[in-house]
Amino acid sequence: MPQTHTPLRNVLFIMCDQLRWDYLSCYGHPLLHTPAIDELARRGVRFDRAYVQSPVCVPSRMSFYTGRYMRSHGATWNHVPLPSGQITLGDHLARVGREAKLAGKTHVIPDIASVERLGLPRDAADAQLRLHGGFGELDRYDGHSPPGKESGYADYLRTHGYDGRDPWTDFVIAGDDGRGGTANGWLLRNAHLPARVREEHSETAYMTDRALSFIEAQGDRPWVLHLSYIKPHWPLMAPAPYHAMYRGHDSGPILKGDPSNENAHPVLEAYRAAHDDCLSYGREDVVRHVRPTYMGLVKQVDDHLKRVIDLLDRSGRFKDTLIIFTADHGDHLGDHGLGEKELFYEEAVRIPLIVVDPRASADATRGSASGAFVESVDIVPTILDALGLPAAPHVVEGRSLAPLLEGTTPADWRDATFSELDFAFRDARKHLGLDVEDCTATMVRTERWKYVHWKCFRPQLFDLQNDPHELVDLGDHPDHEGVRAAMRERLLAWLLDRRVRTTVDHDTVRRRTEDWRGNGLFIGVW
Repeated sequence: MPQTHTPLRNVLFIMCDQLRWDYLSCYGHPLLHTPAIDELARRGVRFDRAYVQSPVCVPSRMSFYTGRYMRSHGATWNHVPLPSGQITLGDHLARVGREAKLAGKTHVIPDIASVERLGLPRDAADAQLRLHGGFGELDRYDGHSPPGKESGYADYLRTHGYDGRDPWTDFVIAGDDGRGGTANGWLLRNAHLPARVREEHSETAYMTDRALSFIEAQGDRPWVLHLSYIKPHWPLMAPAPYHAMYRGHDSGPILKGDPSNENAHPVLEAYRAAHDDCLSYGREDVVRHVRPTYMGLVKQVDDHLKRVIDLLDRSGRFKDTLIIFTADHGDHLGDHGLGEKELFYEEAVRIPLIVVDPRASADATRGSASGAFVESVDIVPTILDALGLPAAPHVVEGRSLAPLLEGTTPADWRDATFSELDFAFRDARKHLGLDVEDCTATMVRTERWKYVHWKCFRPQLFDLQNDPHELVDLGDHPDHEGVRAAMRERLLAWLLDRRVRTTVDHDTVRRRTEDWRGNGLFIGVW
């Protein structure tokens, strides 16, 4: 989209890890009160149908950071590196001398083999940028294991009295059992206990402090910051008072299909049978025990985001900063007999997305909700558009959200959204007796239908008009073969439209079309 107004100076790109779209009050949660995030929705646009390109951390995040679909960027699961040749948000900014800074999680798996093959010293600046996914790391903390040298969190904890070789394990994800002992925070049975770390020293508080310090230090200099919280992702251990804030309250319905007509897909059954998280979350007592802690962690994030909003208001930065709030995927939280994410139910693949554009051109949409289909690949082009930078359409597969923020839906805006899964690393593969190349699935969701193509099994099909909770799988119902055929055609058309010519931009192609004639070459002339 061509620039028609003054570019913004700053970008604040906020991401939560494993936050369900419907666990915010602005999205209708009946109990969770999230006034800070609601305030962002009041000042911007709340997108009600935003989807990730994969309901798994790494492939989803790499789509956010590259603007490319999973099969385009190639990082298909949590153990798969982002190929070093992929162009990220940081690369787009570097072309104009700017930098994308990180405070928090990226889950970028470094492509060390490619860097070494190119002969780049791993400590060289360019190699570090490649290995970090294009981000300059203020403090990187992925939250799955004790923080390493990429984060200052472990030393921070020690300076505040949390002594030991591993204060994260001993205090942050350990519970206080109330009898002078500790409890393992990895175990869901301990989710009701308060963490042994004080709230002001917790992960969410620490990373908010890093972000605030960075913003304050910039003064009037332009900046781009990715503030990426690791919560409400597991381990599900919350500091007081958040551990008990919602305990004893109604944690909402648990969606369960009727075994007589659910028509459970073989992969769904494999997940339920083979994975610890699904075996645990398949029990109602576990779900009721865990959801209040998850809700407390969401509330804690919201409380700290208020600190960020307050600083932007005090410093005058709200008027020149694009703010994006989202999540890398959702969480089933026991719905459909599942824990965690991965499968394509709305609870996992649909995300919250709020965008605040402070310019006058977006005034007409403030406080509104958009029902347009939007995707995680749209974030990079939206940021580039807001900063007045080239859109790089030969690489980026998403679209800028600027028209929607300004109240206009382009006539050719997408009417479907797509997501992908590679479950080769999961025990479900062994349970099903599959080879590692046979564990792929692709989803297309339209206004009415959700269709999932599985490589070695029948498809899934859900009629979202008559079955909005996806409780009856019509993937082999004889009355819906025409729908399945049409949805397969949608998938084929999408697959054929991926960006593969990424090393040459469109203007170069136009300029060099038939340019060999200027070199005296007359190919095929009689």
